[in-house]
Amino acid sequence: MKKTVWTLVAWLAFGTLSYAQQTFPRNGAYDERPGRYAFTNATIVVDPKTTIQKGTLLIENGLIKEVGTNVKVPGGTVVTDLQGKYIYPSLLELDSNYGMPEIKSERRGGGRQPQQLESAKKGAYGWNQAIQPENEATALFTVDAKKAAELRKLGFGTVLTHPHDGIVRGTGALVTLADEVANDVLLRAGVSAHFSFNKGSSTQNYPNSIMGSVALLRQTYYDADWYAKGGKDQETNLSLSYFNQIKNLPAFFEVSDKLGILRADKVGDEFGIQYIIKSGGDEYQRIDDIKASGASLLVPLTFPEAFDVTDPWDAEAVTLAELKHWEMAPGNPAAVAQAGIPFALTTSGLPNTANFWTRLRTAVEFGLSKEKALEALTTAPARLIKAENLVGSLKKGMLANFLITSDELFANDNIIYENWIKGKPYIITDRHTPDLRGTYNLAYGGQASGQLRITGTPTKPEYQLVLSDSLKVTPKVSVANQLLTITYQPDSKKPGTVRLTGWLSARELGGEGSLPDGMPLAWSATLTEPYQTPAAPTDTTVRKPKEIGKLLYPFVGLGNEERPKAETILFKNATVWTNEQEGVVQGTDVLVQNGKIARIGKSLSAPAGARTIDATGKHLTSGIIDEHSHIALFAVNEGSQSSTAEVRMSDAINSEDINIYRQLAGGVTTSQLLHGSANSIGGQSAVIKLKWGAMPSEMWLPEAKYIKFALGENVKQSNWGDVARVRFPQTRMGVEQIYMDHFIRAREYDKAWKDYNGARNKASRLAPRRDLELEALAEILNNERFITCHSYVQSEINMLMHVADSLKFKVNTFTHILEGYKLADKMAERGIGGSTFSDWWAYKMEVKEAIPYNAALMAREGVVVAINSDDAEMARRLNQEAAKAVAFGGISEEDAWKMVTLNPAKLMHLDQRMGSIKTGKDADLVLWNNHPLSIYARPDYTLIEGTIYFDFKADESKQAKLAQEKARLIQKTLEAKSSGAPTQRPDMRRPRMWHCEDVLGEHSEHEHGK
Repeated sequence: MKKTVWTLVAWLAFGTLSYAQQTFPRNGAYDERPGRYAFTNATIVVDPKTTIQKGTLLIENGLIKEVGTNVKVPGGTVVTDLQGKYIYPSLLELDSNYGMPEIKSERRGGGRQPQQLESAKKGAYGWNQAIQPENEATALFTVDAKKAAELRKLGFGTVLTHPHDGIVRGTGALVTLADEVANDVLLRAGVSAHFSFNKGSSTQNYPNSIMGSVALLRQTYYDADWYAKGGKDQETNLSLSYFNQIKNLPAFFEVSDKLGILRADKVGDEFGIQYIIKSGGDEYQRIDDIKASGASLLVPLTFPEAFDVTDPWDAEAVTLAELKHWEMAPGNPAAVAQAGIPFALTTSGLPNTANFWTRLRTAVEFGLSKEKALEALTTAPARLIKAENLVGSLKKGMLANFLITSDELFANDNIIYENWIKGKPYIITDRHTPDLRGTYNLAYGGQASGQLRITGTPTKPEYQLVLSDSLKVTPKVSVANQLLTITYQPDSKKPGTVRLTGWLSARELGGEGSLPDGMPLAWSATLTEPYQTPAAPTDTTVRKPKEIGKLLYPFVGLGNEERPKAETILFKNATVWTNEQEGVVQGTDVLVQNGKIARIGKSLSAPAGARTIDATGKHLTSGIIDEHSHIALFAVNEGSQSSTAEVRMSDAINSEDINIYRQLAGGVTTSQLLHGSANSIGGQSAVIKLKWGAMPSEMWLPEAKYIKFALGENVKQSNWGDVARVRFPQTRMGVEQIYMDHFIRAREYDKAWKDYNGARNKASRLAPRRDLELEALAEILNNERFITCHSYVQSEINMLMHVADSLKFKVNTFTHILEGYKLADKMAERGIGGSTFSDWWAYKMEVKEAIPYNAALMAREGVVVAINSDDAEMARRLNQEAAKAVAFGGISEEDAWKMVTLNPAKLMHLDQRMGSIKTGKDADLVLWNNHPLSIYARPDYTLIEGTIYFDFKADESKQAKLAQEKARLIQKTLEAKSSGAPTQRPDMRRPRMWHCEDVLGEHSEHEHGK
């Protein structure tokens, strides 16, 4: 015992004195001993692929001097025999806020707050507080002894720490978890750059959406490039200067889910940066797409708890996607490893880091190999930050950061004894503490008094006193510094506590105590039967793996177990609504091949391998096209500024939205996802095909280049109350000035670029600063991007047409256009289309003069008229909305049908590939069981590019399968609860149905109802 205490004191002394700061004065005598230790006869895991049996680890001055089986130990070395013990590299954490100051956001009350348009940060920094490249973790860092101890206990020796605040967060620092001054624990400054899509503590109104976050980050990259090439001679911007200093560091990007990974990677691709992405734990759901990104990942162990669905109403509230994610999430690290994606594991996101090893062993149980798990905590994170010559393995010259353990690291009963950091030991569990487990005869004053039984594990023993055949007591026991204290109440019916205090030895416990009446006594406990670890039962039966459901594409209820594929299909004997000169033709066949309409005619023969569908008595049409939709989006408005032309709705596509499937069931195949109407100039539209199960990039049609403008009360914030009196414009006259100002500046911007690109001495000139907002407006001036404008009132519609005339740009479409009947002739003269509702009116003052004959009257003046939804529910019945044009306006059935098919295709300049049934066009088709304008009509099949995405009969079986799968998972969660697993109550969330004016709750990065 004395030797053990002396050795520990020597460790502490050598470790402390060896690393005293050279430039700091010392209070006391100088001691320059080298801190040399040798650990012999250990199983040494040098790295995940290299293990040495009966090896020796020699360290000196905080570094590894030698490791192997034939290490010569110099004289004067402190030698420790670790026979039967293991040595591992200490673990490395790459996503930590250790030592960082607390992030404080300004407290906000309920409702909308006044908008802070400009940065409140003092100094010559950038305009937006969410961009903080100047934040240096090194300058912010302070040692946190409590948190360091928590992480050391888990086995971590080094962390990469950074401030988790903002879109551009600054640089990270590599620090050890030693209890030393900051100068001693800092290993490297400026190790990494950090990014996210969350603006953090910034109280500025911009950005308030995921689209705005992406746009701001993209603009920052372009601004920094301009600044580096000469812009610094025109202005001083310290944020851009710092950004240029950090942009070549290993770049870490924090996202919350699988779609966020792909969104971040898209930004990285634009600027030639391969981010290391801290993921959300659901990568397994789209593992092939994530692997194709080429990104390395930081994978959390944030597995959700089982849902408490004892109450059937709670079971109704929880979604199939949530249940399946609970079941499958523990397999996420294994899926990442099996896909060959480089990754490291992180404790980040765990509500309680004490559960780290439990979660990690669960991941191993679900298929993650122990070798990969160790790699993901040692060599892989070291490699990602280019510190593999410093930490992560046990090789000559590297830091002496290592663990001493009782067993293989991932064993359930493994004990971490010591965590050495730079050659200094931190005792986690004293490995010299005797194993007290066993059965002892208990004696008070020399008289037998029962038994003391100690079971459990060496580090978590369980105590029981057997005082008589009928009296068994569980005492309270504490052990500290080789002293043992036991207290118990011998009779539960009578007050009074026995207190015993004593010392520990290998075979006997003993000391002094007192009875409830205060009488002193001597006590002893003599070991009579050592503890025997129960032998694991021999089980030769072949056990089935845990039942795990199948993946779904997308990962929501009614998702597909396999991604749909294009087929060769022959529709026989249909009533075909061609939307072409032929009109509606009876008894006609349509052949679909390679995603296109291949042939149209009678008595066509099916090619080999084709599917033949008997369409007798049914109607075949082109798919419905919704010109104005807000489905499949994570946000709808970047409602922060008067113009946000730089934002792109393609950055906010939610391919998991159940409304995609619902609208396929209503015959919709294409939707234009518009920005909302919170600003005069909104964001760039995203036209998508409703490919259920595809990724956003596979749905999006990048050639359809549109942008949302808006007029009216939403733009001037007239319904926002007195708090919204900051942003210009506040009147309808101000809206006109916004358009005039922005297009004049866009024209000048466009000219500057044309002059630069046409200059002979371009290399010697500074290129104009690339402005994503003005670039989008210049595309309008150059007829490369097209306006669809939210509009109601005649006067404002006239105003925008006059502005467009004067500045030589064109309005492509007025959407809503509920007073279009008043100026349809002027629209027709300018070739402006109208996308309207069938019969919405009187829901606000702006529409008090709307009439149900609007579509018909505009069409009779020669305006290309579409009927849109602007509503997730209405889009499911756009065929019936088209029928209202027949009822209200006397429009022919064929022309009414074109209002939801060919006409919106024309308005989106896509009629060359969709909107009618014509040879060579995309096979976006719907087979209806009845006349398509009938209230009884519903699709039997909805196809997009020759792929069946909705099948009425298959839907019936899919619904039944969904119910069966949910029932299975509910039973599984009930079993988990009954076995003692922690549970959570279902969250009573409702899916968000976006509308034009929605601006709240959009900033934080999305959830999609896992």
